[in-house]
Amino acid sequence: MLKELIPEAISGLADARVREVDVIDVKCSRGRSDAKVYLDPHHYTAQEQAAFIKLLEKVRPIIEEHCMKDQGWFRSPRLTFVFDDTLERSKNIEALFAKIAKEKKDES
Repeated sequence: MLKELIPEAISGLADARVREVDVIDVKCSRGRSDAKVYLDPHHYTAQEQAAFIKLLEKVRPIIEEHCMKDQGWFRSPRLTFVFDDTLERSKNIEALFAKIAKEKKDES
């Protein structure tokens, strides 16, 4: 549900910079009191990512309120925004496996 509500809330914000960010996934804690919002890193530098996180932290209460009102909830999970680096990590792991395979082939 949050995976649909959060992008909707972000698209309604006045700051065009924040609207550029794409939500990849949302993971709630067991008690549903906290939720991690994973963002697409695109080609953003570390500085740009930090700036986006800072902007999203400022508008976090607005996004949480939108989710609450839309669903009629008493309270919304506290949102934490992070850029998803799993694709980058998987590329690094694949490169390591390729390197190991090449070294084994060279040894033979």
